[in-house]
Amino acid sequence: MAGATTAQRGTPSPDRPGRPPHKGAGSPKPPKSPKPEKPAKRTAPRGPGKQLRRGPVLASLAAAVLLVAGGSWVLYGSSWLRVEKVTATGTDVLTPEQVLAAAAVPVGAPLVSVDTDEIESRVRGRLPRIDSVDAVRAWPHGIGLKVTERKPVLLIKKDANFVEVDASGVRFDTVPKAPAGVPVLELNAGGSPSARRFDEERLLHEAVLVAGSLPAPVARQTVQVKVGSYDSIVLELTGGRSVRWGSGEQSDAKGRALTALLKAAPKAGHFDVSVPTAPAAAGS
Repeated sequence: MAGATTAQRGTPSPDRPGRPPHKGAGSPKPPKSPKPEKPAKRTAPRGPGKQLRRGPVLASLAAAVLLVAGGSWVLYGSSWLRVEKVTATGTDVLTPEQVLAAAAVPVGAPLVSVDTDEIESRVRGRLPRIDSVDAVRAWPHGIGLKVTERKPVLLIKKDANFVEVDASGVRFDTVPKAPAGVPVLELNAGGSPSARRFDEERLLHEAVLVAGSLPAPVARQTVQVKVGSYDSIVLELTGGRSVRWGSGEQSDAKGRALTALLKAAPKAGHFDVSVPTAPAAAGS
């Protein structure tokens, strides 16, 4: 009886609630629950609405293409916007015909295709007297050229001719006759102690600086600019008068001082503005 009691204790009773059955090494695992499948994505069927909306878009694109093509044809292919007339203004010594010949604008070409920068470069290269040129399109058929000529402030005698020099020191033309109101350079600095330090080009620069700074009334009376050295520049005026200028430094102040002296002592024959704060006049 004792053995039977022991056997009954070791056997789990299925009638006891709340106690799970004993899991031994050989007990099977419960099967996993299958994952719920995701519902298939529903796509709305294509209706006639989307296809109908494509019509206006395609029509707009076609219209844009036609507009671009038509505009390109008007600018490049038609005869409506082509170069028919070229004008030149601003000339003084030169003639408009000389400027037009140098510009060589392609008459008959589409106006939009004309390279205005190239035209300006041609004019400056072929006519050194031109200081600046502005080429602009004058729609629908024209090209306008506005030029500014260089103005000589000094002349360099060369054989029987005269080389014109502007205020920037550019030698831009050679003429057979000296223009009125432009002084002639006389450079004689060979015996100067400063000749080695200040070469001919440097002295020419100083002479141009002086001539370019002269007030207009004084410039019209100046016949010659004599350069003996860097700090020995003398102006020869009409009527045999002379002006000791000194160097090219403070030329603007010296020009104002000389203008005042000419008014204060109109009968004087010699003027000194080498020190512009203490100008002097002498002789008659």
